[in-house]
Amino acid sequence: RLRCKVLNATGYKLAGRGLWTSPHCMAVSVDSQLLPLPSQARVVICGGGIMGTSVAFHLAKLGWTDIVLLEQGRLGAGTTRLCAGIVSVAKPISIECQMANYSNSLYLQLEEETGIKTGYVNTGSLCLAQNQDRFLSLKRLASRLKVMGISCNIIKPKEVAKLHPLVNIHDLVGALHLPADAVVSPPDVNHALAVAAAGRGVQILERTTVQQVLVEKGQVTAVETDRGSIECEYFVNCAGQWAYELGQASETKVSVPLHGCEHFYLLTKPLQEPLPPSTPVVMDMDGRLYARPWQGGLLSGGFEKNPKPIFTEGRNQLEIQNMQEDWDHFEPMLSALLRRMPSLESAEIHQLVNCPESFTPDMRCLMGETPGISGYYVLAGMNSSGLSFAGGAGKYLAEWMTYGYPTANVWPLDIKRFGNLQSSRTFLRHRVMEVMPLLYELKVPRWDFQTGRQLRTSPLYDRLDTQGARWMEKHGFERPKYFVPPGKDLLSLDQSKTFYKPDWFDIVGEEVKCCKEAVCVIDMSSFTKFELTSTKDQALDLLQHLCANDLDVPVGHIVHTGMLNERGGYENDCSVARLSKNSFFIVSPTDQQVHCWSWIKKHMPNDPDLHLEDVSWKYTALNLIGPRAMDVLAELSYVSMTPDHFPSMFCKEMSVGYANGIRVMSMTHTGEPGFMLYMPIEYALHVYNEVMSVGQKYGIRNSGYYALRSLRIEKFFAFWGQDLDAFTTPLECGREFRVKFDKDTDFLGREALLQQRQDGPSRRFVMLVLEDHDTELDLWPWWGEPIYRNGQLAGTTTSSAYSYTLERHVCLGFVSPPPGPEGLPTPITPDFINRGDYEVDIAGQRYPAKAKLYPFSSLFAQQKRRKEDMELSNLQAK
Repeated sequence: RLRCKVLNATGYKLAGRGLWTSPHCMAVSVDSQLLPLPSQARVVICGGGIMGTSVAFHLAKLGWTDIVLLEQGRLGAGTTRLCAGIVSVAKPISIECQMANYSNSLYLQLEEETGIKTGYVNTGSLCLAQNQDRFLSLKRLASRLKVMGISCNIIKPKEVAKLHPLVNIHDLVGALHLPADAVVSPPDVNHALAVAAAGRGVQILERTTVQQVLVEKGQVTAVETDRGSIECEYFVNCAGQWAYELGQASETKVSVPLHGCEHFYLLTKPLQEPLPPSTPVVMDMDGRLYARPWQGGLLSGGFEKNPKPIFTEGRNQLEIQNMQEDWDHFEPMLSALLRRMPSLESAEIHQLVNCPESFTPDMRCLMGETPGISGYYVLAGMNSSGLSFAGGAGKYLAEWMTYGYPTANVWPLDIKRFGNLQSSRTFLRHRVMEVMPLLYELKVPRWDFQTGRQLRTSPLYDRLDTQGARWMEKHGFERPKYFVPPGKDLLSLDQSKTFYKPDWFDIVGEEVKCCKEAVCVIDMSSFTKFELTSTKDQALDLLQHLCANDLDVPVGHIVHTGMLNERGGYENDCSVARLSKNSFFIVSPTDQQVHCWSWIKKHMPNDPDLHLEDVSWKYTALNLIGPRAMDVLAELSYVSMTPDHFPSMFCKEMSVGYANGIRVMSMTHTGEPGFMLYMPIEYALHVYNEVMSVGQKYGIRNSGYYALRSLRIEKFFAFWGQDLDAFTTPLECGREFRVKFDKDTDFLGREALLQQRQDGPSRRFVMLVLEDHDTELDLWPWWGEPIYRNGQLAGTTTSSAYSYTLERHVCLGFVSPPPGPEGLPTPITPDFINRGDYEVDIAGQRYPAKAKLYPFSSLFAQQKRRKEDMELSNLQAK
């Protein structure tokens, strides 16, 4: 029996033995280490695994020359040699699905291009569901894949049994079938990519170790190796397990936040009735395992609850070759495998493989140009999906290096979503112990990481925590979601996980009501805050060049503006207050801290009289929302806060209580009346206590980001990172009024926007109010749901929330008309939007919706009239 044979196999060690029976496992040329080291190159790529060879191949394909790829050992001898060889599009976010889909087609074409067999077999895959929540998550994934044109089918357990003879279906409720998924031989794919790259002029050198990257004035200049130096303009860190150390070893440290974990899988000998090569891959995520056919037998691994982090104190190449088996550790996955495929009891074991995989703090790979060093790129941290991502990731990174940005929105993977604060080895070790099991755990909307928490907190954290705050984390900063009133069951709220109406629904509803009728206070200290100052007009000139709106406004005025790229897309969406003639205060979303800093620095002239400072940590921010906010502040400052004395979008320094020099801004990021208070952190507790004390008579209460989200979505406010990205222009999202084409300075993106205005945008940002949707019983929309117009796919949602004012669900998203002749985009018109019948697809079920463009205030007027009519009829009934 398999279980007994396992115990008898414990003496076996991998010890560097080849897993894949390929004659080309290791090298393009066994003598490549004897080749002389070139003295210069345009780009040096470090890492001869599948990431490095993919980048080299795609750069060469785009016409790059003078490409050198360096590998410290033999090509593909790291994680690539040992990975399981599954190429699947079953990924949690759309950009990852796109990368995997491209990889699949690339690996199929490689055989034709190079003549090298890659072991490609179109097996398809089966994602199994043991419960209804998992089944719902698979249905949501299927809806998303169909938007991308990827074939998939939701099937019943009986159909699973027909597709895979070994799967026990007695506890299944359904499955997702992905017919285009495949398996390959990873070393052969790596070899084919290397041969294809070499055929396009890429120089590949093995047994050459990169020691550090040299940087001068923020620009890559050379790479030092154990065989000498290579001058270069670009460097790509594709060092996999070694990417973190390589980043730290460089002259200017580069943060590459990843950490290794042991990853186990089992290989059986051919079964009594050998498994055909085309047998589908099985992903039983509730059982934490995957299984694929392998040489007539089976390869099966998984993502256990108690992973084993490795190499925390650094590592060397030899350690990969000598990683130990651990049958006791693998036993839960083995038991799960035998429950799913009971007939394997009689199978014989070939080997238990223990290979290292690198994981990142948020389960997404690291890609892009590093902040602060021009020409230093990273592609690493694949979270055990390296083979699925390699083709697409290499393509996007090559486009990024060639054109300045890839052809798809890769912000969810951009290395600039992290900063140095995620580089602590202790943080990474603890976080990856949570990340690895999460890969197969059911993730309902708005779940939160539990490790690496309380890293960045407001001075008010403890005060808010004792008042019932429930926390989420953004860029390492703790932010309140909502506040649990006294007497509520805290445990059930914390454990509430659902795709339906959540347990916090009524709590957030009360917070929203208070924002609209009285006054609420939200701690928004996590927002990114910069100060830009100069001795003369340099600060204004820079902002006029970077921002689409006009920043040459009187002192004290606030301007909402986008910072656009040359294509007219949003690199940032921010609020800028002019503090003095040559001083500006820039407020951006929390996750813009590294990205926005890099963007501004990239375009800043080298002028000692122009200074940019990150003051995010200096100021606590309190958002007072509601009609009584002006009364609270008036009492605390002895200054009239009415619109006549303190107009909207205005900023001035005031005293609040005993604290002087508080920046008060008449804006709330929600469309509701109120004020933002930015105060030095030492005043935070005093100001908060004073606000809460004076606010008691006005019905003040604490509120969180869930209420903020509901308020901003029902007011059609777009947020960067959710609704806006580097491919979204102001003309597409109804923000043309924030673009000043006629200002004196030629701002970034102006030409692209003028062209788009002439041609007409081909998509528009819309509000969709769901109808015939039961909030109590129906699935909720969250984001990423397909939008249908007159039965045809027209777009997807970007964010959703329940509107307590409209008493309906509101989705925001983009819609486009069908392409015109020859596939060219068709300009979209208000008529197209207003005359369509819309539906939003939630996990395969479509709900009718009304689409709205600006203006949308009539929605609230209708709701008010409806309520008044109901009250009148109730009175008449009495």
